[in-house]
Amino acid sequence: MSDAPARRICVICNEGSGRNSREAQAIETAMEVLGEGAELRQVRGEDLDDAAREAVAQDFDTVVAAGGDGTIMTVAGTLMNTGHRFGVLPFGTFNYFARGLGIPEDPKGAAEVILQGTTRKVSLAEVNGQVFLNNISLGIYPAILRTREDVYARWGRRRMAAHWSAAKTFLQFQRPLYLTLRADGEEHRVRTPLLFVARSAYQIESFGLAGADCVAKGKFAVYVAPDTSRAGMFAKAFKLVRGTMAEGQDFDLVCAEEVTIATRSRHLTVACDGEKIRMRTPLRLRIHPDALEVFAPPEAAATTGAAA
Repeated sequence: MSDAPARRICVICNEGSGRNSREAQAIETAMEVLGEGAELRQVRGEDLDDAAREAVAQDFDTVVAAGGDGTIMTVAGTLMNTGHRFGVLPFGTFNYFARGLGIPEDPKGAAEVILQGTTRKVSLAEVNGQVFLNNISLGIYPAILRTREDVYARWGRRRMAAHWSAAKTFLQFQRPLYLTLRADGEEHRVRTPLLFVARSAYQIESFGLAGADCVAKGKFAVYVAPDTSRAGMFAKAFKLVRGTMAEGQDFDLVCAEEVTIATRSRHLTVACDGEKIRMRTPLRLRIHPDALEVFAPPEAAATTGAAA
């Protein structure tokens, strides 16, 4: 843990955030707190990685990601093992990574954490070279994201539209996955509508699931849902919302440090922290210990898997 003050600060955010009046105000508030030593760069979503690389090349002492978990994931992946310190301004819906580190969700509080200068080393996870902070998933959840994009395009980014996209996907989903899961050398053959790999203890606990101890030990918590009917999937989704999912009944839990996921298909769509990515198989997951130095409150106990 370090207590050195931040010097030159580059704040990177998706330019789409500036179109939302609430997020635009949040960015303005954070920049006022960070002061004249901070430079704001608003870029397109597909250019976040390049913007972070440029900030590293220009030797900014601190690079800050402003946005949701997808934006934070991209910038964190670029900063991994560079020696540059990382700040978070959480403007997303869930903010599991920030909340797990005790970072305030209000822009003023989050910016003050960066100025206070206290950092901690966190570990990062990756799948086939793609860094993720909270989770990856296969099966019905990436399908929900695909449907949600179509619904948003037609009806706008409304919460009801998001709920409808989930319901529509549950009604149409008919293709469970046939996977070979290798976890620390042990092989499992599964037929499942959803496989979920978690690295955030905070998220696991918020869902009321077992498995936070896996993350605390520096491992992946792998959840495999049993194959079931549409009605069964609705029932499990309802139990997940209520936090009443039971290990061995609603899911099987595998705790492992080395994970490989294989299938007959040459590609799979993977949801990484809510961003869907098409990847070649097999999927190889690994953990990079102490790969990132993140500004966080000193008194907060880290419950994000990234900090394990």
